[in-house]
Amino acid sequence: MADQPHPRPLSVWAVAQQHPRRQRADRYIPASSAHPAKMLPALARHIIATFTRPGDTILDPMCGIGTSCVEAAHLGRHAVGVEYEHRWAGIARRNAALAARRGAAGTIHIITGDARRLPALAPPHLHGAVHLILTSPPYGKATHGTVDADRSRGVHKRDFRYGHGDGNLGHRRLDELLTGFTDILTGATGLLHPDGLVAVTVRPYRHNGELIDLPGAILAVAHHAGLVRADRAVALLAGIRGGNLIPRTTFFALHNVRVARTTGVPLHVVAHEDVLLLRRRTLGTDPGGRAS
Repeated sequence: MADQPHPRPLSVWAVAQQHPRRQRADRYIPASSAHPAKMLPALARHIIATFTRPGDTILDPMCGIGTSCVEAAHLGRHAVGVEYEHRWAGIARRNAALAARRGAAGTIHIITGDARRLPALAPPHLHGAVHLILTSPPYGKATHGTVDADRSRGVHKRDFRYGHGDGNLGHRRLDELLTGFTDILTGATGLLHPDGLVAVTVRPYRHNGELIDLPGAILAVAHHAGLVRADRAVALLAGIRGGNLIPRTTFFALHNVRVARTTGVPLHVVAHEDVLLLRRRTLGTDPGGRAS
């Protein structure tokens, strides 16, 4: 990629060498654990360190508990996060305050609002000034949450909803999610610095046994938002020890695979996230990102 601050990175990133709980220790308040879809801090850190410089501005239009913002601040970048749910926005602000107490050199500003209205929500000074937009679309309750099990209550699921209303994109059908995410990317693109980059972390998932190619769908809607693919990488969701993969998967992913295998379907657990790297489309560039 042209004009990037560091040498071209490897296409496979080992960002789960530490367990997610260990990655969040001491940098995030305990209430953060209730969010159903937290970005790995090591993944956010790797993207930010690779594609931006100290003093740059980072934006996450669906920031949740503020992982991307916290990691950006600790790397000396300035971060703005937008979060639809008041609960998570409040926790993101508390995580931002903790980062400041821990000596983070960068600043964090959290906005509560609907990122589909991003141009109206964003402060004027951000327009054309964001060096990296880093975010991840919601996946919904099929892949997230926490399982508790005890002898008296059995197995039950908790912390799998982003909120209690239907307005959150995480509660909508796939077509509605993609329409909303197109609106978000379109608004975010207008805030990009001329040399800015959009990074979307996203994984395929299964719904009623069908594999949903969400990364492919996101690439398609990115085109409608005026973006082209600049690069693509894989972030491992498993650790590597002595040449072997150490699973970090959820109860739900394991359960779905076990159920499928009992019916004779040879499924495997998804052990990676795609990292889609996008730039604004310019004259002379075709939808695939190639010079015409």
